[in-house]
Amino acid sequence: MKAFREQIVNFIYKVATGTKRFRLLLTPLLGSIFFCMVLLLIVTSFYLDRYFGLPEFISKPFSIAVSLPFLIVGTILWLWCAGKFFKTKGTPVPINPPPKLVTDGPYTYSRNPMMTGLFMVMTGIGILFCSITLIFIMTPLFVFMSILEFKYIEEPELEKRFGKEYREYKGRTPIIIPKIR
Repeated sequence: MKAFREQIVNFIYKVATGTKRFRLLLTPLLGSIFFCMVLLLIVTSFYLDRYFGLPEFISKPFSIAVSLPFLIVGTILWLWCAGKFFKTKGTPVPINPPPKLVTDGPYTYSRNPMMTGLFMVMTGIGILFCSITLIFIMTPLFVFMSILEFKYIEEPELEKRFGKEYREYKGRTPIIIPKIR
C-alpha cells in the first residue's frame, strides 16, 4: 500500500512540476471527477434517506434558516481559497497548483480551508434538504476520507515540492479546524 501511495505522490509531483500544457489538459478532467464524486455522495444520501424511510428531523422553514449560514460561509470560504490559488497562477486541483506555497488569507488558520468550506456546504445542503444520511453519515465519512487523502497524498507531495517551507507551515497551522488564537 505504501508503494502505491508513493507512486500517486510521485505522479502528482511529476505533473505539478511538469509542463503547463499537460497540467491544463488534466485539470478539468480531475476537477470534474472530484465534483462528480461530491455530487454522487449528496444524491446517494438523498436516495438512502428515502430508501430507509428516514424522517425529516427539522421542519422546512427552520431548515432553510439553519442551513443558510453553513451554505453562505462555506461557499465564501471555498471561493476565497480558490481565489487565492488563481491569484498565484494555480488552481485548486492538486496537479495544477500555484507555483508558490499559499499561506495567507484563510491558509493562515488552516492548511486546507477549502475543504472546510466544502464540508460546511455539504452540511448546509444536508440541513436544507433534511437529509439525516448526508449530515450524519456521508459528510463525516467524506471529511474522514479527505483528511486521509490530504495527510497521505497531498501533504507528502507538498513536502516534496516545497521542502522546509511546507514543513514549517505544517508545524504551525492545523490541518482543518483553525486554532483559536
